[in-house]
Amino acid sequence: MTLQPEPVPTARLTLLPLAVDHAQEMAGVLGDPSLHRFIGGTPLTPRALRARYERLVVGSPQAGVSWCNWVVRLEDGGPLVGTVQATVDGEAAEIAWIVGTPWQGRGIAVEAVRGLVGWLGAQGVRTLVAHVHPDHAASAAVATAAGLTPTDEWQDGEVRWRLRVPSSPPPVR
Repeated sequence: MTLQPEPVPTARLTLLPLAVDHAQEMAGVLGDPSLHRFIGGTPLTPRALRARYERLVVGSPQAGVSWCNWVVRLEDGGPLVGTVQATVDGEAAEIAWIVGTPWQGRGIAVEAVRGLVGWLGAQGVRTLVAHVHPDHAASAAVATAAGLTPTDEWQDGEVRWRLRVPSSPPPVR
């Protein structure tokens, strides 16, 4: 299964498929060094972020793997406030999210991730995985609110969270 991201509307947000032209605005959104406390690295310049987005929009070089990336736009035509992403391989996806510092604490990440989970489920994805640093309480709260639960598995110092999405029952005849 190869997926292409589509716009995903939620109550207050629209998840827009990532475009290279989002880099300039997103460099500001992701520019706070504190956002990198748990994920590592440093904020990218607009030019470096543009180069990254150019690679992402081309898609995965691995056959059967889809890179689905969205920017999160606040309300009708509002500013970009974050990103959500999914690397989809068959019926499984690894997901991640980030919301810019000025927009944190408003439920935006929860709403965006729930929108992502719903879209992926509608595409036939049945297992979702996220990796959350054990000290990142806010990301753990987002994962919990989106239906993921922590496992005993670890990867690169992060706890693996998982959600099994039930398949839709067959229609009643």
